[in-house]
Amino acid sequence: MPAVFPVIARGTSGKMKNTLLLFAVVLLAPVARLYSAEPKPNVLLILSDDHSYPHVGCYGNQDIMTPHLDRFAAEGMRFDRAYVTSPQCVPSRASIFTGRSPVAIAMSRFSAPLPREIKTYPEALRAAGWFTGVAGRMYHMDGANVNVAETQTVFEKHKLITFPDRLDYVKTGSGSEAGLAQFREFLDLKPAAKPFFLQLCSNDPHRPLNTQGPVKHDPAKIKLPAHYPDTRLVREDFARYYDEIAHFDVFFGEVMAELEKRGLAANTLVAFMGDNGAAQFRGKGTLYEFGIRVPLLVRWPGKVQPGSTSAELISGEDLAPTFLAAAGLPVPPEMTGRSFVELLRGAPFAGRQFVFAERGAHGTNLPGNSADFDLGRVVVSKTHKLIYNALGDLPYWPVDFAREAFWQELEQTHRAGKLEPRISQLYFATTRPLFELYDLEKDPNEFNNLAGTQDAANLERELKAALQEWMILQRDFMPLPVPPTKAGNRGKK
Repeated sequence: MPAVFPVIARGTSGKMKNTLLLFAVVLLAPVARLYSAEPKPNVLLILSDDHSYPHVGCYGNQDIMTPHLDRFAAEGMRFDRAYVTSPQCVPSRASIFTGRSPVAIAMSRFSAPLPREIKTYPEALRAAGWFTGVAGRMYHMDGANVNVAETQTVFEKHKLITFPDRLDYVKTGSGSEAGLAQFREFLDLKPAAKPFFLQLCSNDPHRPLNTQGPVKHDPAKIKLPAHYPDTRLVREDFARYYDEIAHFDVFFGEVMAELEKRGLAANTLVAFMGDNGAAQFRGKGTLYEFGIRVPLLVRWPGKVQPGSTSAELISGEDLAPTFLAAAGLPVPPEMTGRSFVELLRGAPFAGRQFVFAERGAHGTNLPGNSADFDLGRVVVSKTHKLIYNALGDLPYWPVDFAREAFWQELEQTHRAGKLEPRISQLYFATTRPLFELYDLEKDPNEFNNLAGTQDAANLERELKAALQEWMILQRDFMPLPVPPTKAGNRGKK
């Protein structure tokens, strides 16, 4: 702020000095407010559904067509090591809302409603004057929408649907048109004097992959990930997945255009993130990179350096404290997420050493296979990953695509003994290792399991210790990865 106080000449009487100083304070009060009181930022979080990290053009993918997301990345910051807390919609979104792990808040069961006593960051924003809401695809925090009389009775009896009480605006709808209409309605309802928060959810690229969008990817020309079997049906399915993402990209562009049209873009922190990995090979429902590593882009005009990138480890539970800090609000002590607002502002930032994720029940079916029910934990460092498969005796079963033609063809080919051995081992082995350890720098495809090897013994011990600490502090119900020594069990049956 410029020094504009009047010069008081020597010899001026005390009474006159006081008068001049009072005049200066009154005169400069509006200027001081102008410099000290920044407008409260709007916060818009846009979530795609089942979207793994490499599948946006700005991440170096030359096959996929995402011009709006790519332009957005050029205007903000791209995060290259963002991980969700679970490879499943409900627990992952629970962490995003609360800044806490799914285990700590009893949200590792897919169909669970968020307990009323567990507070969300939009509630803190609302209490501080923000107009808050959720819109678009189901936000997943009020329990599974299943036609089970016993479940509905419990929900009504104990008043377990809580989000209409927590936020100002709660609506859901399927498809881009419904989501865009709700976004516009939300902004129409927002009081002019209030900043806003909205979580806007998309159906894309969740299965079924049946988009009718204008962009079509050629199955023959796209590059398959290294862990994919190369068949015609696999290529066609993967191309449709890309089509769904391109469809989301159009929706994303329309949302950004609406912000500009209303003059809100300059004061809105916009974050785009995938809620968990794609329903693809080694994706959704697994703790591999395609399951828990997602795209994350943030634009905040005047705060985030355009075109910047970060390789810091970011967890899904870090969004809540970051948004609160960006709004100038305190972060509740129960939040275990870490604010990265300093990173956004270009200030010195002490990043994470590890991120963690969990795998639990999926959907509402009885535990017929590892797709419906699995128990796993993972710790990821800046260079390595340790997966703990507590139910490794159960063979892998895909989440959301076991009935697809491309998977059933692979099953038949495997049973006939004609499938490539590497692919058979990846997807049709009768058991899974209890521990899997990967060097993500040398082995980004997670093919070479180092667990149990002498060369990696110290590293395995270090990662197990980190996971042990996290599970204890989260009050995890699973057996710990480092059991007591045999000597400590003497005399016990």
